Amino acid sequence: MKRVLLGLWSYRHFIISSIKNEFKTRFIRSKLGGAWIVLHPLAQVLIYALVLSKVMQAKLPGVASEYAYPIYLLSGMVAWTLFSELLGRLLNIFIENANLLKKLAFPKLALPVIAIGSSLINYILLLFAMYGVFISLGHYPFKEILWLIPLTVIVLIFTVGLGLLLGILNLFVRDVGQVVSIVLQFWFWLTPIVYAPSIVPQKYHTLLYANPMTSIVEGFQNVLLYQKAPEILPLLYPAFLGLLLLGIGLWLFVKTKEEMTDVL
Repeated sequence: MKRVLLGLWSYRHFIISSIKNEFKTRFIRSKLGGAWIVLHPLAQVLIYALVLSKVMQAKLPGVASEYAYPIYLLSGMVAWTLFSELLGRLLNIFIENANLLKKLAFPKLALPVIAIGSSLINYILLLFAMYGVFISLGHYPFKEILWLIPLTVIVLIFTVGLGLLLGILNLFVRDVGQVVSIVLQFWFWLTPIVYAPSIVPQKYHTLLYANPMTSIVEGFQNVLLYQKAPEILPLLYPAFLGLLLLGIGLWLFVKTKEEMTDVL
């Protein structure tokens, strides 16, 4: 593992330039460029807000703003967008770069690192756009803003751990990618993003909080909507689960990295 990490460090310039080139290409190929990074999640929020705001407005206690529900949606959506985008990229990262892996000699783990860097830039842009929307709605969630840093780290640890593991499995069993894309659709609705946990019957709360994204999303909602620090204990679950998955994913990567090119 030490050799793998040293290899990544020696190719740091390649990783940084790849992230820059990917970002530039996105702007060149589209007239709106990076605007699409924020337009897609904002459009989703708008749709849900228009359809469900009247139903959910009374279900958000402690929030006086008439825009409470759109703010609630945005707060959860920013966390989910980082998770789903990065997981989707890691799921196919080795398959999509088959030609690169066959023709060039470089640390294969550099590809997930590039995906992480690119997704993180998209996330930061979305975060800035989201704050712009908040301010335009008269909501100023700056009080506990520094909590977004550890929350983002937890999302990254969990997503990278899960994504690396699934990405390797998908390389050897291509059905994995198809299954995950379906699971993600259910996963979104099993996470309290468009609804509040309070509307879920108490008997199902154990299942609700078995979902590691529930605690993460609630953490973002506490910071961005309620302007208070997230609860630490619930966040330990996705953090430790993410570390466990990351350890398994790295172990599996070390065991299979020599075989990857053969199955591409």
